[in-house]
Amino acid sequence: MPRRDMHVQVTHSMPPQKIEVFKSLENWVEENLLSLLKPIDNNWQPQDFLPDPTSDGFYDQIQEIQERTKEIPDDYFVVLVGDMITEEALPTYQTLLNTMDGTSDETGASLTPWAIWTRAWTAEENRHGDLLNKYLYLSGKVDMRQIEKTIQYLIASGMDSKSENNPYLGAIYTSFQERATFISHGNTAKLAKEYGDTELAKICGFIAADEKRHETAYTKLTD
Repeated sequence: MPRRDMHVQVTHSMPPQKIEVFKSLENWVEENLLSLLKPIDNNWQPQDFLPDPTSDGFYDQIQEIQERTKEIPDDYFVVLVGDMITEEALPTYQTLLNTMDGTSDETGASLTPWAIWTRAWTAEENRHGDLLNKYLYLSGKVDMRQIEKTIQYLIASGMDSKSENNPYLGAIYTSFQERATFISHGNTAKLAKEYGDTELAKICGFIAADEKRHETAYTKLTD
């Protein structure tokens, strides 16, 4: 059997006194992070952009999506699928955040500001993959079963972000991830508009706006 190189995972690298610093920032989190969250009742939801299955025009609306997307080139959909798969790996990102010393959600329903932020951020992000997944499915342009397998493989594989259970390193990682997703969704919005699918452009634009707001939160932690 061929030898497999195993990289060494560094864990819990932050000293106890620095963990206490993060715990002491709970009031700051309430004022600076939780304030960036939008009330759920005021938030957009995926269904706001999708055909209404209870309406008489449901099938016509699906046909409109397929008409709008049929001329969009395949390489655009490669990027859009990549964006969607990234969003669908949300369980991995929440798991990562809950490995951080001093900021993790220790019960799954903790009332600490750090835990509230993680759950609320996850809940806002969850809409992104839901919406893109459904739109891609309705477009009829992609092999959804292969995409679903890829998502399952990705989540099952997990990820080592090299954060060492250190919330400061974790914030650096998430800041870059949010910036990258903001840029990517912004670019797909612009291209969708150029290709004539203004509804898809709107979808990608709304997701990009969320990512920018989340980037603002995580960069505050690193300032």
